[in-house]
Amino acid sequence: MAAAISLAFTLFLTPVFLRLFRRWGWGQVIRTPEDIANPSHSAKRGTPTMGGLIFIVGTIVGYFVGVYAGGSEPALSALLVLWLMIGFGAVGFIDDYMKVKSQRSLGLSGWRKVIGQLVVMIPFGVVALNFRNQFGQTPASGYVSLFRDITWLNLFGFGLILGWIAYLIWIAVIGIATSNSVNLTDGLDGLASGAGVFVVGAYSLIAFWQFKQSCASAGVDPGTLDACYEVRDPFSLAIVSASFAAGLIGFLWWNAPKAKVFMGDVGSMAIGGVITAMAILTRTELLLFVIAGVFVLSSGSVILQRLYFKITRGKRLFLMSPFHHHLEMRGWSEMTIVVRLWIIAGLLAVSAVGLFYVEWLTGVDG
Repeated sequence: MAAAISLAFTLFLTPVFLRLFRRWGWGQVIRTPEDIANPSHSAKRGTPTMGGLIFIVGTIVGYFVGVYAGGSEPALSALLVLWLMIGFGAVGFIDDYMKVKSQRSLGLSGWRKVIGQLVVMIPFGVVALNFRNQFGQTPASGYVSLFRDITWLNLFGFGLILGWIAYLIWIAVIGIATSNSVNLTDGLDGLASGAGVFVVGAYSLIAFWQFKQSCASAGVDPGTLDACYEVRDPFSLAIVSASFAAGLIGFLWWNAPKAKVFMGDVGSMAIGGVITAMAILTRTELLLFVIAGVFVLSSGSVILQRLYFKITRGKRLFLMSPFHHHLEMRGWSEMTIVVRLWIIAGLLAVSAVGLFYVEWLTGVDG
């Protein structure tokens, strides 16, 4: 129900939002070197932007209506996902609004964005490691995780103070890297939103499987980590991520090439916030490199480009970074690039879910 409501909200109400956006003058600004270098990007000037607000609101409406209609109450873990979605989205909204208002590329500087993200991540981290439920579970843990917590990677192994510092730095790195990677991917119509559907949808499946194999609900000893998952509120995590993925699908109807609306930084950073929260709260932080591989490709190509440029003193590894703009410069059509990267995103998401399931089978057999 939550997913259906969120889907219907973004699918049918986006035209209403677009009329408001046009009235308020929220049009796309041609602001980056890749926009200027590609004539097809110049034609996108004036297209309504900041559309990420649509699926943010759709997710909130879908989740709360679905939960209350189902006779339940919002869980802390799901509220933390919404916190990162709204908080990161707010940072992106400020950046977008400054650019639209000035009709220039002078939004938030890189460090101001990082500071804004830290302001959102620190309360998230503090709350996520406190407030135990009746089973003694907290939403997050003090361990680095892959398919579950890795017991020998205890961030609090060197004491409480150093542990908190290491933990907050660790989740901040995940949040900043993920949200900025999604932001870099949002350069072609529908690319980030379509890839986001696969990534968040896969996390919804993972959270639902954790609910079916939960230590708390099954009454299993939490120490038996190969037989169950010590994750708090996994069903609520499945609901909120399904609601977000469905909202992205409805938005993609209007965002796919040729886009009628762009998500803006408010949307790309909100997607990054949801992915960050799901990775941390489902205890699958390192698996994020596979499940969100398309986003890693974008940020990785930018890092490699800059390193190669410095090492070779002016030579370029790619014609332009991120990687999808390199393909554009090679003559690939926008539609071809977007669809093929969607396919790659789907394959990586399915592979990550498969690895997650194989790890569980191996643990049970063991």
